[in-house]
Amino acid sequence: QAAWCVLPSRVLLVLTSQKGIQMYESDGSIMVYWHALDVTEHHPAQAVFARGIAAAGGRFVCVGTSSGLVLVFDIPPKGTNITVSEVLEQHHDAITDIAAELGQAPDGAGDLVTADDAGTLCVWSTGEQFSLLGKIPGFGWSCSSVKLWNGIVAAGFGNGQIRLHEAATGVLRAEVNAHARWIYALDLAPCAGKLLSGAEDSFVHVWKLSRNPDTDDVEIQHCHAECVTDTQVCGARFCDPEGNSFAVTGYDLSEIFRYGRA
Repeated sequence: QAAWCVLPSRVLLVLTSQKGIQMYESDGSIMVYWHALDVTEHHPAQAVFARGIAAAGGRFVCVGTSSGLVLVFDIPPKGTNITVSEVLEQHHDAITDIAAELGQAPDGAGDLVTADDAGTLCVWSTGEQFSLLGKIPGFGWSCSSVKLWNGIVAAGFGNGQIRLHEAATGVLRAEVNAHARWIYALDLAPCAGKLLSGAEDSFVHVWKLSRNPDTDDVEIQHCHAECVTDTQVCGARFCDPEGNSFAVTGYDLSEIFRYGRA
């Protein structure tokens, strides 16, 4: 995986692989940090990799591993003196995705969520010490992608479902049978509360998330569907914070398709 981690003082390009974790200056010109994964700790038949990347708490970058650990890296304002400040040990399965709060979290809602191969979600409050606020158990399907917006956890699963939970309590607020196949990508446009989902069924959907001002219920509305013919969609991202355009790619594709308003 690859992700730009935007911190107040700097932007890093973070790459994960079976070998380890690499951090570069945002233009990719200089590698400022390399963290090797310890293969000797794993069973020979078990794959070793890092997956799930998120900037958190203003000065940290969190990266998940196949052993279920989440590594918290303390990033200085400049230079290469990056250190592992904490290791989060709440997951028993490989980490699949990590997301930081993209909006304004309600009091007590936490600002980081981690997901694993068993579908378990952990909600954290970041700071000098990360604290676990809640654990949302899985239901038999891997959680392939997760987002966090205004205290709402949006999670995509291997059975094609999107589930919305309250970050503060873990309560399930909505459940949508969004796709016929495995969801591989979720993205969120924070300015508009739009959610993008892409899956193996060749479809990309745009949804609108909101809270009812009278009841505080979480609501989800379908806005748009796009079929990428004969393509198992494996990557989908909005191109702007308002969600006016998005880009999609699929397995064995060398192209990226961009969709925008006519």
